[in-house]
Amino acid sequence: MIRSPSLAYHPSIPVIRRAVPADVPAIVAIEREAFLDPWDAEIFTEALSYYPTTYFVAVCEGKIAGFIVGALEDTGENIYGHICNFAVSAPFQRRGIGRQLVIRLEHQFAIESASGCQLEVRESNAPAQRFYRRLGYENVFQVGGYYANGEDALVMMKWFRF
Repeated sequence: MIRSPSLAYHPSIPVIRRAVPADVPAIVAIEREAFLDPWDAEIFTEALSYYPTTYFVAVCEGKIAGFIVGALEDTGENIYGHICNFAVSAPFQRRGIGRQLVIRLEHQFAIESASGCQLEVRESNAPAQRFYRRLGYENVFQVGGYYANGEDALVMMKWFRF
């Protein structure tokens, strides 16, 4: 069988796959690099058992370059996806990896009958807010004192259009 060069694996092109327990140390390292109040390893390990279909990593150049943890929430009227945690390691940022992780998670949410996706982002994190707006998220409301340091969160939502 002859493989097309355009379909061949290339180490600098990220592969998005479901997270496994062996990924947790790398995920924790990225988390500590990215956030003021990081989750610990135990929370990431528990998330694997709670959210096995909505927890992904991006592998690039043989390393975990980023991760995303999502959950499904059933309100009784609708099912929504919720981006619980998401980060890309600094050396891998601005390569489209974050966008690919969010899109992969959104697809999984849609497969599991979600009608949209929500997330919380720090009110002070304008770059992340711009990133999410480019992906179709809209501001919904603000939650006062959401973060450990008392900072407010902006809740953003994207409704899936089928």
